[in-house]
Amino acid sequence: MHSFEVIGGKKLKGEIVPQGAKNEALQIISAVLLTPESVTIKNIPDILDVNLLIELLMDMNVQVHRPQRDTCIFCAQEVNIDYLHSQEFKNKSTRLRGVVLLAGPLLARFRKAFIPKPGGDKIGRRRLDTHLTGFEKLGTTFTHHVEDGFFHLDGKKLRGSHITLDEPSVTGTANIIMAAVMAPGTTTIYNAACEPYIQQLCKMLNRMGANIIGIGSNSLTINGVSYLGGTEHTLLPDMIEVGSFIGLAAMTQSDLLIKNAGVEHLGIIPEKFQQLGIKMNFIGDDIHIPEQEVYEISRYFDGSVLTIYDHPWPGFTPDLLSIILVTAIQAKGSVLIHQKMFESRLFFVDKLIDMGAQIILCDPHRAVVIGLEREQKLRGITMSSPDIRAGVALLIAALSAEGKSTIQNIEQIDRGYQFIDERLRKLGADIKRIKA
Repeated sequence: MHSFEVIGGKKLKGEIVPQGAKNEALQIISAVLLTPESVTIKNIPDILDVNLLIELLMDMNVQVHRPQRDTCIFCAQEVNIDYLHSQEFKNKSTRLRGVVLLAGPLLARFRKAFIPKPGGDKIGRRRLDTHLTGFEKLGTTFTHHVEDGFFHLDGKKLRGSHITLDEPSVTGTANIIMAAVMAPGTTTIYNAACEPYIQQLCKMLNRMGANIIGIGSNSLTINGVSYLGGTEHTLLPDMIEVGSFIGLAAMTQSDLLIKNAGVEHLGIIPEKFQQLGIKMNFIGDDIHIPEQEVYEISRYFDGSVLTIYDHPWPGFTPDLLSIILVTAIQAKGSVLIHQKMFESRLFFVDKLIDMGAQIILCDPHRAVVIGLEREQKLRGITMSSPDIRAGVALLIAALSAEGKSTIQNIEQIDRGYQFIDERLRKLGADIKRIKA
């Protein structure tokens, strides 16, 4: 176990390049199981979650060649599906929610799959219902075996169908798409997630020979094919990292240039940070955040307090609400943060309150942040990272605080942000990784 030791209060300066998108990587890497041919994926983030998924594929006898650290060539010619029913797989999978994404491609190509209880963040309930209901409408039957803790999926009767999702789940949509691309007949998915990462998955599958219509909308039509071939794919920059760096720059009064930010794929993310009063300049595909002494939170036209909440794409991603919340701490004005999707994601604010932030936790889903306007600094404390995004929010708070902070359980941060301490040191941050 390791911790971060941070001496805060330093202004940062320089350029930083966002890693490849974590959430896209988990979908795209799972999709290599759809073909026996080689698939090359570039701009892969070097993070725990993605590396664990690659390790699991190797355990399944998928051949993996890594000519560069951010590039992998996968060949799933001889897949050992039964490994997914082993105790070793179950033990590893508890650390990674993304393993559920293996089910869709396995059903499509091999007509069977196993799903263990989900792992990953402790941010509230994360249902499998959308996945399983979608598979069921495609003709799959499933049973939950209490004795081994697995869902056993049988896809011998896999076929196209009309599906209306109960929620526009990103992983649910991706999983159902991957199952449907090789299901005989036509599948329509309504209320589908349409995030850029879903669009990227669909475009990659079409290059492999799939027939997906309606990419970018919430209504997809998939005409099943019998075979998919190999392809090459480059992951987008991680929009969550881009948002994290914008918040970091504002909180630490830093002058940062985010290179190759994938601006056209960010949706309303920049706008939400601009509502906090953060200035930014767009230079081609780069974002420049100048040093700001004060940034003031907008109000609605009637003068009421701004509310920022999560919503399915093209709404604001829930993964950045923790960053928005921490960034508002030093703003002028107040904001209501409404986290609708996960009932435990705001519980990290008690650490921020201990640091001197003015936050009222109204209930598990809502918190009011009353900006300090830099009239007082946060103070360094010892704290623990409960999940990936809260962990980085606490790190941003520590970098802006006075004195020393210690952040424990940083394996959570490492799950989503590659070499974050090394990259921050290059900007002038005083951060070091220590053995706990």
